[in-house]
Amino acid sequence: MILIADSGASKTDWRVINQKGEIGQHKGIGFNPNYQTAEEMSNELQDDFLLNLRDKVETIYYYGAGCGSQKNRLQVTNALKSIFKSAEINVDHDLMAAARATCGYQPGIACILGTGSNSCDYDGEVIIAKRPAPGYILGDEGGGAYIGRKFLQDFIYEEMPEKLREKVIDKFQLDNQIIIENVYQRPFPGRYMASFCRFITEHISDPYCYMLYYNSFQDFFKKHVMKYKDYKKKPVNFVGSIAFHNSDILRSAAYDAGIHVNLIIEGPIAGLTLYHQELL
Repeated sequence: MILIADSGASKTDWRVINQKGEIGQHKGIGFNPNYQTAEEMSNELQDDFLLNLRDKVETIYYYGAGCGSQKNRLQVTNALKSIFKSAEINVDHDLMAAARATCGYQPGIACILGTGSNSCDYDGEVIIAKRPAPGYILGDEGGGAYIGRKFLQDFIYEEMPEKLREKVIDKFQLDNQIIIENVYQRPFPGRYMASFCRFITEHISDPYCYMLYYNSFQDFFKKHVMKYKDYKKKPVNFVGSIAFHNSDILRSAAYDAGIHVNLIIEGPIAGLTLYHQELL
């Protein structure tokens, strides 16, 4: 029996596949070893769905935020070992999840456009190149935090259309001080900035909102996709809510940049399930 996990900071999607190919699914709490110890994660794993499987699972494939370093992968492994004592455990980062979910066993470029952004060049088996991912202050081009930051900058400097600015004030009771407090004094500023993307998408018929996405996607292509060798000859795939809910703009921006977009999916768990089913 195989257990697959796709974990972010807020939730984890679990899939279990038995020898007959039958699939079970579950949503649980999210994990991030950057902010949690192995003991804390182990305590959170005390979930009835997982506890009922602890003697049946032979192999675990866990993909998660914060799993880029060996130290963090070991933390997650130790947490899982506390429940699944006899299982073979494989821990990898969310970029590999995006690659396997969208490319499968074929070469391609895999990209993440959610709250943040990331990308890699994948040869069908391993990641052969990737770009830096310096986070919401120095990077995250095309991601929700990046788009939201530009939106809030334009609000503060009064550089967005006045009618749209009035709608923002009316909906969020927003002013410059509230923005400053949320960005500089409260936790998860990236998540806060990204939260405005829903409003931007709801007003996508406004040329300002459309171009905010379009230009941000172009920034992502320049900093990420265009840096890979032969990028125009490879299928480029996307995972993440920003890509998924604004796919028409993303495809238009990609076409103008000479980039062939293949798949755009909201989350990787379904693709990961198909990928690992072939291993049974």
